[in-house]
Amino acid sequence: MATTINTIPAWIKFFSSTPIPVLKQTERALDEIKTDDNKLCARAISAIVMDDPLMVFKVLSYAQTHKGRHQIHDLVHVEQAILMMGTEAFFNQLAPAPLVETVLSANIVALTHILKLIKRAHRAAHFATDWAVMLQDIHADELRVAALLHDLGEMLMWCFAPDKMQAIFNAQQLDKTLRSKAAQEQFLGFKLIDLQKALIEAFNLPELLSRLMLEDAINEQRVKNVTLAVNLARHLANGWNNAALPDDYRDIAKLLRLDVERVKFIVGVPKEASLD
Repeated sequence: MATTINTIPAWIKFFSSTPIPVLKQTERALDEIKTDDNKLCARAISAIVMDDPLMVFKVLSYAQTHKGRHQIHDLVHVEQAILMMGTEAFFNQLAPAPLVETVLSANIVALTHILKLIKRAHRAAHFATDWAVMLQDIHADELRVAALLHDLGEMLMWCFAPDKMQAIFNAQQLDKTLRSKAAQEQFLGFKLIDLQKALIEAFNLPELLSRLMLEDAINEQRVKNVTLAVNLARHLANGWNNAALPDDYRDIAKLLRLDVERVKFIVGVPKEASLD
């Protein structure tokens, strides 16, 4: 593990020369359709990729650095990116390896943390997509991808600096008043949001995704959608009794122009939690 690295530029250099790991389920699913002509198509590959935020990152970053000479627009959609590169190039250039489960085989606790984080990312993506549809946003898939990749930096650090990430987790468990950013600076030497910004720039992710992910334009409806979805998923990670949830419901109600009780129904608040 690259635990001796303690600056953002050094981490970016490391990530630029190190294969990004993906989930074992991604490898298994891609192997299954690779030799089945009846299943092998860009849409089927995209569906598998979208189940794994790390693989989404690999696909979009590769697509951005291998644009065709006549390609003007950024590729934000995974399926579109795969169509542009072709299935043969996809399997040749974006092999689903190494595996997160292999990288963290000696650290089951860290593996558990990253799997929970990925589950949280999927929950955020689900919320963001649903709300985008309700708001008649015709590009809801873009918000889904943005929510999936919102905590990419944190996922990568759990893969490659699990000891430091565990130290942050332990410190916050011992001191509930310790802010995440303060703990990150203490143990990593920087804030994860700053690493995220550097990753977006270094890997040339689409400008639209970077704007949605970085919360720089929080008053824009689409940015607010992703931000609130990520916040709700994070606060729900440990159950329906998080003290921040009432504020989340109120903020979501403003976004969707609905009352709070309707929002609770939409996000699936259990009746017993709703009565608290």
